[in-house]
Amino acid sequence: MTTPTLQRTPVLEIRGLDVDYGLGEAAVHALQHIDLTLHRGEVLGLAGESGSGKSTLAYAVTRLLSPPGVITAGEVRYHPRDSAEPLDILDLTPQQLRAFRWNETSIVFQGAMNSLNPVHKVSTQLTDVLKAHRPSMSRADRQARARELLKLVGIAADRLDSYPHQLSGGMRQRVMIAMALALDPEIVIMDEPTTALDVVMQRQILQQLVRLREELGFSVVFITHDISLLIEFSDRIAIMYGGRIVEQAPAADLYRDAHHPYSHGLLHSFPGLHGPRRALTGIPGSPPDLKAMPTGCAFHPRCPKVHEPCQRLLPVLTPHSDTPDRSVACWLHHPPQGR
Repeated sequence: MTTPTLQRTPVLEIRGLDVDYGLGEAAVHALQHIDLTLHRGEVLGLAGESGSGKSTLAYAVTRLLSPPGVITAGEVRYHPRDSAEPLDILDLTPQQLRAFRWNETSIVFQGAMNSLNPVHKVSTQLTDVLKAHRPSMSRADRQARARELLKLVGIAADRLDSYPHQLSGGMRQRVMIAMALALDPEIVIMDEPTTALDVVMQRQILQQLVRLREELGFSVVFITHDISLLIEFSDRIAIMYGGRIVEQAPAADLYRDAHHPYSHGLLHSFPGLHGPRRALTGIPGSPPDLKAMPTGCAFHPRCPKVHEPCQRLLPVLTPHSDTPDRSVACWLHHPPQGR
């Protein structure tokens, strides 16, 4: 999916980001040398199996990593709409970071529909965000904005007086999306927000998300293990494995011709809704243990196309020679020199 108004100007640039859990020789390298760009107005999908580093990346970018998580290298540059100078989120002071969150970027957490406070009404939880970040707003204006936010996500305004347990799972999820949009952020990070919902509700929420993106112009990082969701509504997709990005491509290109064997395996792990039947091949084995990563390419113990350099040399994410928007970390496409 490509939106006609999509601009190829960066709103978020991640460069050389490393994240460890723990310190010293016992540290687990959860993210290694992450390079990723989110363009203004874009939906960027982030896919991979559990343990690939997707959520760690989201929490590192927003500086919400819990101990013992530590950012050991890299920078995360945010480009404000009204300023020519980017700022490095990793250099923000606590006071600057508090102002930055929700105003410029917000996050819908994994299992978000269970994140609402069960003893407070929806209206209280929506207006608390506004009260904390817009102290000059009157109570009447906060209530009006809360009604507007519910309308944006397709919920009747009379639900403001409901408690979370009085809402369905899909409605609670949409309330969390409304909360994330309360201050008109430039970036919304969604960490597997539809995992606990049925497929019908997933589609409804994703359709609303696409509509809101087109209406409000924010950028989205959508994290999921279900690549079939991303194919439908993402502009670009980045595939993660073992704490690294192994492929980036426009969603349609990735679907037609995945370059990395891992991406190909993910695509052939779900049934197609259209066209002839096809065999589901899946991916043999399990994701790597981050405490004992394989030498060379981390995917080589599971790869059906493994060959000699894969076991000893680590491939680097390299742009495709014919398509600048594509990059892949695989020796099939970028053979090592002089081998």
